[in-house]
Amino acid sequence: MFKRFINLQWKAFFRSSSFGKSLALKIVMIFFGLYMLGALVFVGAFLYEILRKVFPDQNPMWMLSRYLVYWVFIELFFRYFMQKLPVMDIKPLLSMPVKKSSIAHYILGRSGFSGYNILALCFFIPFGIVLVFNGYPIMNVVLWLTSILAIVMCINFTNFIINKSDKALAIIGTIIVLLYGLDYFQFLPVKNFFGPIFHGLYQYPIAVLVPVALAILTYWINFNYLKKKLFLDASLRVKTKEASASDLAWTKRFGDMGTFLQLDLKMIWRNKRPKTQAFISLFMIFYGLIFYSMDAYGITSPMIVFVGLFMTGIFLSNFGQLIPAWDSGYYSMMMSQNIPLRKYLESKVNLISVSIVAMFLLSIPYVYFGWEAIALNFSCALYNLGVNIPMVLFFGSFNKKRIELDTSAFGNMQGASAVQFFVLIPLLCLPMLLFFVSKLLFSFEIALGVLAALGIIGLLFKEPLMKRITELYRKKKYIMIAGFKEKNS
Repeated sequence: MFKRFINLQWKAFFRSSSFGKSLALKIVMIFFGLYMLGALVFVGAFLYEILRKVFPDQNPMWMLSRYLVYWVFIELFFRYFMQKLPVMDIKPLLSMPVKKSSIAHYILGRSGFSGYNILALCFFIPFGIVLVFNGYPIMNVVLWLTSILAIVMCINFTNFIINKSDKALAIIGTIIVLLYGLDYFQFLPVKNFFGPIFHGLYQYPIAVLVPVALAILTYWINFNYLKKKLFLDASLRVKTKEASASDLAWTKRFGDMGTFLQLDLKMIWRNKRPKTQAFISLFMIFYGLIFYSMDAYGITSPMIVFVGLFMTGIFLSNFGQLIPAWDSGYYSMMMSQNIPLRKYLESKVNLISVSIVAMFLLSIPYVYFGWEAIALNFSCALYNLGVNIPMVLFFGSFNKKRIELDTSAFGNMQGASAVQFFVLIPLLCLPMLLFFVSKLLFSFEIALGVLAALGIIGLLFKEPLMKRITELYRKKKYIMIAGFKEKNS
């Protein structure tokens, strides 16, 4: 039976109407995946030597064990967005003499060969091989790798249990931030507490039974859950929920523009892909911790400009680049109405502007690294408001590929085209170049002033810029409508 399921999936892949159109993109993604696998193998193979040089007085195995607790929660957090149950058309099978247990076993078994599981193993297996070559007991290393594999399976199956719960996502994100904060500010030695637990999987081979038992338990829970849900008349029908959270009545005070703003907010909250982008944008406020705490980059480095632009403008990049493709499902209906196109675009501008201001306010604690950090973020926020928003709207007029809102955001190139790659040049590369040249010729303060001044100039000329962009959208209206009607684009 499993062989038949695999055969059906193989035929569905090659007989898909979009196979030929997206073949080049699939090849690119395969090469990118191979590059990621190669990079993980490389890092895993050299991690032992890296740890031994960085911590000469510590056992590399012990140092790795101290950080494994972060790996578990971070991987579970990102899998919430990235991983989903293997897609297969099971509705026809439910009306045939096929056991529901066989279907459930196939879905869970196939998830075990997910690329996300392979990524983790490509990192840990080379590290384990290096351990053996450095004199570590083979039996201990093999059983430790078995424990890691069992933990990966636990993460895999746990993700299926919590994947539909936003509360679970919030809890996991809070745990990650809380553990890191307690450890960073030395309130609680998190690494010293969890380190012996994960190191015990290597030190005491019999401990392998614990993660293996947890993997079996999570598999059994998922199996019973799926088996109960495989019914045509109940579990697989489209569920309707009462939208009782909020009617967003406060948006009406913005007049005609408020109607579009309300649609955007509801679209983001009720659909998986834009909702994922919004969560990612919010989470990226911690991106600065990676660079501000590194001695390799000075606080006045052009690379830090990228950090400021990225943190304050992440929603601008994620959401703005795909305007108006987010509305592709009903764009033709909207354009057939007597609606003010200018108000439609201004609602997008206001939504993105609020996100930039909010991200800047959230970045204020970076003043801990010096006044330069907050001044840099402020200048980058002004540049995003005055220059990058009109730039994104201009390039958005070239978008004509449809987006399905309920699909996953990670690894999803739907709606993407060469435009999304070209727009990165004026969005990120140009301000970095301007900052570098201004700092080289004058000073850090003047370089910040140049970025801020360009942003203010853009805000002053907002009216004529929006007028020209609106006319551009009006001219390309029918091209966009025709493109959005192609569902396999």
